[in-house]
Amino acid sequence: MSNSRFEIRKLEPEHVDWARAILSLSNIFHSPAWSKIYHENKTERLYYAYNASEYLVRHQIESGWSYGVFDREYEFKQPSSSISSHGGALYWDRNDKTATSADLLAQMDFPLVSIALALDAAEPLDPARVASLAETLPFYARLMQRVDELDDGSKRERRPVTGPRQVMLRNGTSTRPDYEGLGLMKKAAHLLMRDAAEAGFRAISIETLSDAVQHVWMNPPEPYRAVLVVQVRISECEEKEAVDVDGEKKSVVLHPDVPQIATRIQVDLK
Repeated sequence: MSNSRFEIRKLEPEHVDWARAILSLSNIFHSPAWSKIYHENKTERLYYAYNASEYLVRHQIESGWSYGVFDREYEFKQPSSSISSHGGALYWDRNDKTATSADLLAQMDFPLVSIALALDAAEPLDPARVASLAETLPFYARLMQRVDELDDGSKRERRPVTGPRQVMLRNGTSTRPDYEGLGLMKKAAHLLMRDAAEAGFRAISIETLSDAVQHVWMNPPEPYRAVLVVQVRISECEEKEAVDVDGEKKSVVLHPDVPQIATRIQVDLK
């Protein structure tokens, strides 16, 4: 990065817990979708998400394609954090169900400030091992099902993944709230695109639930090209769940007050 204060580098297994904390805090308290859909018991939900995300985060970090942004000028809040073996520490108290977003952030005493998780499509996640995490945000499964339904192949060439380094899957973009607005997510995304292209990947696929993330991935640097494969507004996402007097199921909009758009974007690197 041109700004010497921040360094982007690949995440290592020692960063798993920090990445889990950033991902959980961002999704539960600050996501324009999930913080509106699941607005009660956020702290308890966050602890559950943190506990359930170990496999998701570790698998992607161990894939070798996940990046983090580190603050080289980070000032530790507690002396014990700076001398820890990992160069930082997480102090969440899982028994404190009253902790606010600000409280939780203050207990994240480490220099990792933004993450971009990814993996090779040839080494996908095991659905059974992320099932407990999906329970944290039950609507996620329905939303992704709808995205899959709309992805009919008309917007992009569908080529099967037959081996490694063909298609990269981006799955987890989060920045600590005290570092938002600095362009860190964009810089990490562009670096990942360049590294993926140099490694031989032909494309990157990502689902977004943030206007900012969508904007970055729909506007990649040259010579890469973005394709908006699917977009669906949460407030228009229906589910057949109610039964009327004739025994027929009705289509019901589950979250009419959440206008956030979910997208699937493919960035072609070749």
